[in-house]
Amino acid sequence: MNEEEAKGKLEEGYDEAEELLKDRDKMEEFLQKLEKKLVEIPVAGKSLSMIPVLISLIRSYFKKEYTDIPVKSIIAIVSALMYWLLPADVIPDVIPGIGYVDDASVIAFCLKLVGDDLKDYQKWREENHK
Repeated sequence: MNEEEAKGKLEEGYDEAEELLKDRDKMEEFLQKLEKKLVEIPVAGKSLSMIPVLISLIRSYFKKEYTDIPVKSIIAIVSALMYWLLPADVIPDVIPGIGYVDDASVIAFCLKLVGDDLKDYQKWREENHK
């Protein structure tokens, strides 16, 4: 999946991501599903290894512990995570070895978009959770 396709997949989820951000219970259920899926991946690449940080950021945002991030960045992150959670996406996750290539592409593109916001969050988290 090239960057333009990854961008398209990310943007497809923006409306649903925005709706998900309005419901605390659905968001928590979504985050729990993400954590369960993460355990199933035998080896996560660099992009996918950032998923726990993205989950943490969404939780902190929802708990109103960390809100110094543009809502567009939150929507992009939720959209990317929604794509990652889909079992039947462009390349089905059950295909050994390549099942997560498209997921990693979408996550990588999202990280490119929100990289500075993510760095700010990681710095905040280190300073406030020692």
